[in-house]
Amino acid sequence: MYGGTVLLFLGDLGGGEMLVVLTAVLMLFGADKIPGIARSFGRGIREFKDATNEIKNELEQSIKDDKKSKID
Repeated sequence: MYGGTVLLFLGDLGGGEMLVVLTAVLMLFGADKIPGIARSFGRGIREFKDATNEIKNELEQSIKDDKKSKID
């Protein structure tokens, strides 16, 4: 439960705090590496969405197959 309470501060993240976080990221990684990091992050999100959709489609197909086998 401790891990969940650590990130509770993200609910109150405003414009000023976002600016501080973005400035810190810029200082840590540099302007030249940020596009690559963003690209990698986007690819990861795309892979996650694709995997989620694939599992959803497999479950729907399994449900349809079960209904057909019960009818026959």
